[in-house]
Amino acid sequence: MSRFTRPASIIAGLLASTIPLTAQRAPATPGTGLSADTLALACAPVAAYARPDTPLHITGGQDAVTRWNYAPGDLLTINAGVNTGIRVGQEFFVRRVVTARGSQANGSEPMIVHTAGWVRVWAVDDTMSLLTVTQACDAIEVGDYLEPFTLPAAVIPNPDKPKPERGNYARVMAGVDLRSTFGKGDFFTINRGTHDGVKPGAQFVVYRDKKESQNFLFEVGEAVAVNVGDRVSTLRATLSRDAFWEGDYVAERK
Repeated sequence: MSRFTRPASIIAGLLASTIPLTAQRAPATPGTGLSADTLALACAPVAAYARPDTPLHITGGQDAVTRWNYAPGDLLTINAGVNTGIRVGQEFFVRRVVTARGSQANGSEPMIVHTAGWVRVWAVDDTMSLLTVTQACDAIEVGDYLEPFTLPAAVIPNPDKPKPERGNYARVMAGVDLRSTFGKGDFFTINRGTHDGVKPGAQFVVYRDKKESQNFLFEVGEAVAVNVGDRVSTLRATLSRDAFWEGDYVAERK
């Protein structure tokens, strides 16, 4: 049997025979070689109105005690193996849905999908597999789900800046970990997507309504669309004159 197809149980046994149970570690993972901008984009939050179909989950790790979160160097277990098409070397994003306390997550409001990092399959058994962490955006938790890994394409904003469309405003929504304030370089979501004509690279102006009678909206900054879904999009702030707040208005330059 090739060393690349040893069942996870055999590999775990080999590890246990040479390394203390409390310190089982994965082989050192080389750096990704990706630019800071690409890493930031891959770790950016997205939003969705429906919970994703997520059959693959993190189920635990190779430790003598029960742990609930993991980082680079840890060995992770998932609930799938050869029988469901998992192969050594495959990579997956690790994600979880984050909802505000009290939210019903019933599709009436968007949910933030948090990217915790991505992982690589190291060893497989019939029904389980061992994985190592390739990149951590945040702690990886038991219960997080896996999606196929594909690096996001770089987004190049249009150098032209047409006037922002007035009267058809989107709203700033939450960011990673339900953050509600943002500055230059931060990612946040808005309630517009392809259904509304938004495309990657679209440019936006962010406004605040100060609730002052007979006064204009105040321009607090600008942003560019980096990930576009059907009804929601992820934007990255490119200019901030003041902090963006959840609930601020957003107008696309058209």
